Amino acid sequence: MPEKQAFEGSLSRSKSPSLCPLPLLRQPPPPPPLPRGSPAPPSGAAPRSRAFCPSPAAVAVGGSRAAESRRCSGRACACALPSLHPPPASSASMAAAIMAAEQEAAKGGGRNRGGVQRVEGKLRASVEKGDYYEAHQMYRTLFFRYMSQGKHPEARELMYSGALLFFSHNQQNSAADLSMLVLESLEKSDAKVTDDLLENLAKLFSLMDPNSPERVAFVSRALKWSSGGSGKLGHPKLHQLLAITLWKEQNYSESRYHFLHSTDGEGCANMLVEYSSSRGYRSEVDMFVAQAVLQFLCLKNKTSASVVFTTYTQKHPSIEKGPPFVQPLLNFIWFLLLAVDGGKLTVFTVLCEQYQPSLKRDPMYNEYLDRIGQLFFGVPPKQTSSYGGLLGNLLNSLMGTGEDDDTEDGQEDSSPIELD
Repeated sequence: MPEKQAFEGSLSRSKSPSLCPLPLLRQPPPPPPLPRGSPAPPSGAAPRSRAFCPSPAAVAVGGSRAAESRRCSGRACACALPSLHPPPASSASMAAAIMAAEQEAAKGGGRNRGGVQRVEGKLRASVEKGDYYEAHQMYRTLFFRYMSQGKHPEARELMYSGALLFFSHNQQNSAADLSMLVLESLEKSDAKVTDDLLENLAKLFSLMDPNSPERVAFVSRALKWSSGGSGKLGHPKLHQLLAITLWKEQNYSESRYHFLHSTDGEGCANMLVEYSSSRGYRSEVDMFVAQAVLQFLCLKNKTSASVVFTTYTQKHPSIEKGPPFVQPLLNFIWFLLLAVDGGKLTVFTVLCEQYQPSLKRDPMYNEYLDRIGQLFFGVPPKQTSSYGGLLGNLLNSLMGTGEDDDTEDGQEDSSPIELD
């Protein structure tokens, strides 16, 4: 009788959920028959299993298996059973691996670059396998986690490398989304505007589909961030990089816009030479550079205005060496640049009167000259505008409305400019 009670007590312990917590998956094969002469188990008791299952106490204190182990009941212990369905390499397993690497990266104040590289490696492997959606969602998850932890540089670097990776696999939508997250990390951090960051933004811009609406939104936010809250239309360096990209795409009109807000007069001139030679009439070679010079002056950028004029007239194959030039409009621009340096109102007034036939070739020329007269020769603004409608809107967008802007020479104005 004591033997039966001891056995049943052992059986009740084997059924305890604390000792065998996993669910029973299948019935084990029947135990082998007992050898002849062996005593039969007590009536009503389940046959003992030969498998041992270490108790939690043995694991906790490091006791011997023989001292602390128990015998499982006749039903097999799930602890000893192999998994019937091993987990596939899915997004869950990838997420677990990434989280482990991320936790390692968090050690030492979150500056462990090795852990971040392992995170990038896991994501890269997922993209290489074609799991674009899962990888995209994991990038977004990591971005918001990093941002919530104040790890703005890590978030930015991860999104930048991810965007480049998606671009390389022609995943435009995912790449554009991560590019916008790069901007978000900049907007929400105290990152200073540097050449490296501007070049990264220009790189992302160059890889975007030129016809995508995301590209328009991206460049607008990038320019706003690069202005540093100064109210300007973006950093001149970023404008220059954008202009070069658009020039390569032969989007000359947009390229000219960004060149005008940069300080790269030479690059602007070279682009205009190509623009005029490939898209313009031979009779209009002088008008391409005249418009650019006048607009640079309206933006109070005398240096770039002089550089673009000199470079253009020297490199354009259809313009004879000067000055003086065969085209009267080019002579007017040359004299105007000299007058701006001198600052004499009389010279400016006579010059505009003498070259009116050439200036009438474009109705915007005189409007530009009105603004130039105010900026460089002290001409008071007109009380009533002599222009309105579309022309007035175009000129106002170029010149802006503020009269107290003391932007130094070589820096772009804060006013936008419309190009036709």
